[in-house]
Amino acid sequence: MNALPLILTVFVACAVEAIEALTIVLAAGLTRQWKSTFQGMAVALVVLAIITAAIGPAISYLPLTALRLVIGALLAIFGLQWLRKAVLRATGFKALHDEASAYLREVAAAEAAPVQAKRGVSDWYAFTLAFKGVLLEGLEVVFIVITFGDNQRDLGAAVIGAAIAIVVITLAGIAVRAPLAKVPENWMKFAVGIMLTSFGTFWGAEGAGVAWPGNDAALLVLVPVVAIVSAACIFWIRSRTTAAAPAAAAEPQSSTEVLG
Repeated sequence: MNALPLILTVFVACAVEAIEALTIVLAAGLTRQWKSTFQGMAVALVVLAIITAAIGPAISYLPLTALRLVIGALLAIFGLQWLRKAVLRATGFKALHDEASAYLREVAAAEAAPVQAKRGVSDWYAFTLAFKGVLLEGLEVVFIVITFGDNQRDLGAAVIGAAIAIVVITLAGIAVRAPLAKVPENWMKFAVGIMLTSFGTFWGAEGAGVAWPGNDAALLVLVPVVAIVSAACIFWIRSRTTAAAPAAAAEPQSSTEVLG
């Protein structure tokens, strides 16, 4: 894989996490206090920088075969979880992720919480809310950057993709001063699930000793195959649900049900 596909892949994956972190930060800053919110963000970013500096170089010293086997398996697991949620959302078995509703829930909780100064921070709730949001979503960004970067021996390109995603989402949030509810986040998560599953399968198989035809070019086939299978699952579940609905409606009620 050359640098551009790696940058684009990391960009899309990290953009999803950045949108969710932005929602939490906006809820804390607009509802509570920006100073404490920025302090929480800053501390979280320092912790993330320390984690990245400690883990990134250490992982690069591991044998490439073992690294791809372990990280490939982890990526495939995460990717399949994302795909499962995306399929359930697309078929109506799970509610669509609504960033506007998530923002309103965070705002309601922030408004209800008392103002408390602690450890030199004037609004401890705003501080902890921003800290937890940035740290948790940031850890996923760090995981994506390190796994993709170290696997391809191009950590710089992965960092560039993540940095662009964070800058773009941050600037968009500053411009609108509201959660990015109109961004098709559910479909972005579906795309990220496809990519994580595909790359995880590819790297895990390489780590297990599989020689893919065409080497990295095999991803040009693997990614569409995963996408087609995922889409087929959506259409199959929808067709089963549509077929089951008339049958359930036409089923006669028992006398107990009628009387009850």
